[in-house]
Amino acid sequence: MILCLLFLSNQFQAPFTLTIYCPQPLSLAILFSCEAVPLKVNRAGSFALNMSQRQLCYLDNNATTRIAPEVLDAMLPFFQHQWGNPSSAYTFGKQVANHIEKAREKLAALIHADPKEIVFTSCGTESNNAAIHSALVTQPGKRHIITTAVEHSANIKYGQFLQMQGCEVTFLPVESDGSLDLHLVDLSIRPDTAIVSIMWANNETGVLFLIEEIAAICRSKGVPFHTDAVQTPGKLKIDVKSTGVDFLSLSAHKLHAPKGIGLLYVKRHTKFSPYVIGGGQERGRRGGTENVPYIVGFGRAAELAIESLNDENTRVRALRDRLETNILRTVPNTMRTGAREPRLPNTSNIAFDGLEAEAILMMLDQVGICASSGSACTTGSLDPSHVLIAMGISPARARGCVRFSLGIYNTDQDVDLLLEHLPQIISKLRAISPGERKALKAPSTTEQNIDPVSA
Repeated sequence: MILCLLFLSNQFQAPFTLTIYCPQPLSLAILFSCEAVPLKVNRAGSFALNMSQRQLCYLDNNATTRIAPEVLDAMLPFFQHQWGNPSSAYTFGKQVANHIEKAREKLAALIHADPKEIVFTSCGTESNNAAIHSALVTQPGKRHIITTAVEHSANIKYGQFLQMQGCEVTFLPVESDGSLDLHLVDLSIRPDTAIVSIMWANNETGVLFLIEEIAAICRSKGVPFHTDAVQTPGKLKIDVKSTGVDFLSLSAHKLHAPKGIGLLYVKRHTKFSPYVIGGGQERGRRGGTENVPYIVGFGRAAELAIESLNDENTRVRALRDRLETNILRTVPNTMRTGAREPRLPNTSNIAFDGLEAEAILMMLDQVGICASSGSACTTGSLDPSHVLIAMGISPARARGCVRFSLGIYNTDQDVDLLLEHLPQIISKLRAISPGERKALKAPSTTEQNIDPVSA
């Protein structure tokens, strides 16, 4: 679809048109819900929203988090003064290397590991890929991997890639509330299973899997177990010793540290083959010069995550519950997707029947509210969320789901702002979308099991 917009501006001598290519037809709800937003033209003639004129209400903390001021303060010296190469033999470099080890100790404390079990990577995706890669390389006779149908795209896409390389991948189904039947894990393990990789907390619904029990099943079968725990720091207590996992992935930008740094926990005595091959960094387990400022920031964020654990599970949980309860009470034809518990304390995924999430998000954005329709890593995809589809939710309903994920910087005022605008937005969209309004229907047989919440 080609959309041409005519602009009249006193900054140009004549009217001009802006042509936009849209990969799919825009719904009338999106086209006619757009309201005037202040624009400014830069010297190159392109338009930008003047965000400084609007209040920002950020409710998308599962996508990324703002860098904590304490984290930034910890990082700055390593851009300005202590910028040596930590692999260097001279004192200037060794001093920097010492700070890497201090950060490693802080992150080990966050997950109750030995510092020597921490391997720094570039992100959660690399950590996930590295764990699975290592299991295959160190066990050349085993070509079977088990994961779930609701994993982050880092696992889904890598599993699909491995299938093309001749591996067998079992994508375990989930229940209608997003939970996992542990008997399926047990039954799916085979003699040629190289690794089981299952996330701890789902990034879209917040639903938690029983990681300790899954680890015990894998241990009884002699199969390595990896968990993507990217969404858990600061929200759940992480103890790799008590859970019994062999590999665990974290990403710094989910706990108020910068993007571009992550870690992989590798249990002591677990066979490991590096995914990124180069120098001898990270005890030969990950090549490449260390990203010192980001590692230091990651370490400081780990300290803050430990301190904020109680806040996430009390104040932030209360904010999430108030947000969710009020939406479900005041907005007709809504439901929460996924189990009420066990769930991350900050996450609520709500279906708005008969509407497209993109229209809702566009109108929320106009009043400075940031939320999402699923994983930020799949934004722009034309397909409905694979997580919601795996839960048995229809494509139409899945396209109307919005995820709200709160954090330690959110306040009662943020929830108030959302509750002030969201009911009006939904009402307006449904009023101008008669076709979509007619599409409202009772849940199908499959969908009736998805814990419809009516507060």
